[in-house]
Amino acid sequence: MGRYVKAAAVDEVKPGESKLVELEGKSIALFNVDGTFYALDDACPHSGGPLSEGRLQGTRVTCSWHGSIFDVTDGKVLDEPATDNVASYPVRVVGADVEIEI
Repeated sequence: MGRYVKAAAVDEVKPGESKLVELEGKSIALFNVDGTFYALDDACPHSGGPLSEGRLQGTRVTCSWHGSIFDVTDGKVLDEPATDNVASYPVRVVGADVEIEI
């Protein structure tokens, strides 16, 4: 079990938006879906496209490079060309801070 690290302030990532955060050498995409936060590795497993720059629609993010789609709630790949899931991280809100377990 890891430890939680502050990733952002709650008001830094509006609903429907994402943000790239660097935590302990990891690039992580932080998503806000209607006030609930989710975190995935930022790199698409297909060719490394930044998921934090992808289009977020509901709980799905589309990689801007080649169109792979992932579920931000668990990192599961939903559409090709990617065939591998993305690592997801537990997220919690403590006061005004969003924390990710590393």
